[in-house]
Amino acid sequence: MHGENTSKGKMEIFCCLRLSSRKSFALKSLISSRVQASKRIFHNSAQSFQNEAIWHRKNINPLSCIFFNRLYIPESTHSGKSISLKYEVCRRPADFLHNQNALLSIATNGGANLLPNPLHIMSSRSIHTSKHLNVLIPPHLWILLKPAQKLFAILLGRSLRKWWRALPANKQELFKEKVKKNKLRLSLSIGAVGIIFSLFYFTHLEENPITGRSRLLFFKNEHYELLTNVEYENLIEEFKDIMLPKEDLRYQLVQMIVDHLISCNGDLPGVSKIEWVVHVVQKSDINAFVLPNGQIFVFTGMLEAVTDVHQLSFILGHELAHAILDHTAEMHSLTHFLDFLLLISIAMIWAICPMDSLAVFGQWIQSTLKDFVFNRPFSRSLEAEADKVGLQLAAKACVDVRASSVFWKQMEILESLQGQARTPEWLSTHPSHQNRADHLDRLIPEAIKLREKCNCPALPFPDPRLVFDSKHFLQGTVD
Repeated sequence: MHGENTSKGKMEIFCCLRLSSRKSFALKSLISSRVQASKRIFHNSAQSFQNEAIWHRKNINPLSCIFFNRLYIPESTHSGKSISLKYEVCRRPADFLHNQNALLSIATNGGANLLPNPLHIMSSRSIHTSKHLNVLIPPHLWILLKPAQKLFAILLGRSLRKWWRALPANKQELFKEKVKKNKLRLSLSIGAVGIIFSLFYFTHLEENPITGRSRLLFFKNEHYELLTNVEYENLIEEFKDIMLPKEDLRYQLVQMIVDHLISCNGDLPGVSKIEWVVHVVQKSDINAFVLPNGQIFVFTGMLEAVTDVHQLSFILGHELAHAILDHTAEMHSLTHFLDFLLLISIAMIWAICPMDSLAVFGQWIQSTLKDFVFNRPFSRSLEAEADKVGLQLAAKACVDVRASSVFWKQMEILESLQGQARTPEWLSTHPSHQNRADHLDRLIPEAIKLREKCNCPALPFPDPRLVFDSKHFLQGTVD
């Protein structure tokens, strides 16, 4: 028995090293001799397990070294105060297939790229699950009215400028005198408008039932139904020839992980109310996203980019978190509210600027400042929140949460190996790979505690973050 445990430990360490070398550093030629030597040791050790039924389930090859990084089902149901979520009920799924990592190894065998395309995960279109005040205009009408609103502000400002220029000098002076005399009334009017906007803002604030954070929401979930259906039909039409069938192992892998995450987090608001549907697209882009109607799209490039099932579970947890946190509804609500406020500044720009060309330039500056000062930072904050909640969804599902930061370290290294120019974070809608990895590393101890509260099995040795440490790995390989 002791010999078997020793052999299993050797195999586990070798698996992590082999995966890190193949998927992260693309140094196959450099370490081929070491890998071949380790393969012989691994093969000899695996013979003692060859007769176990687990190897023959699903025709799993005993040399599939990813097997040992398997997911676990929570052993018991536990309720209590959450570490940072407002809900913490560890649920046992009704059914869960084992050997997911072996399935991932088989499903992507021969198709994995050592240097996949740069990562770009699309923001999920979120789903609203809690009550809030109704809104008079649904989102699709807001989208149609948005250009009309800007055009109205432009025409109003331009008309005021022409009207002012057409006034004789004496009438201009009279108008200025009237403004000075009615300064109090004007101030009260402006204050009243500000109070109306403030009342609208604060009466449409609601607490996120999962994180407890206040956010502005004045769109209902059903308002997105029309837009979502149109987008879904467009995606199905676009991917109809490259959609994997349900019999494909890669599809089954994603479906299995999604079912596992949902089963273990069914206590969270919105998770069990949504009919989640998986679509796997044969496309090399490293991409995954979720639509508000529960349609999950995963590209095969993502399956080839992840090292193991734990990384894939975290990525899917991140996308599910976007949905259950209503991030899209929040982003649209706040953006539309801000756009409506900025109509006043657009009208002022066109009224003050002496020429149309200067007004266009001024409006461009305003739009650019809004994008870089508000839109992109807010989008990055939502991504960070989705990482945090997604990590906790994975922890409740007994995923090895340490693999989450390793994924982003992989992406950082692959981006460097490809020689791609790094976009400064302040120019991006997503945090940088390194910052995401650092953020997750700070959250991992909390996630491990949550994992322990769910009575999950102990995390396996070695820590994948240590295995992936490029300095130690490269130094050991070269030596």
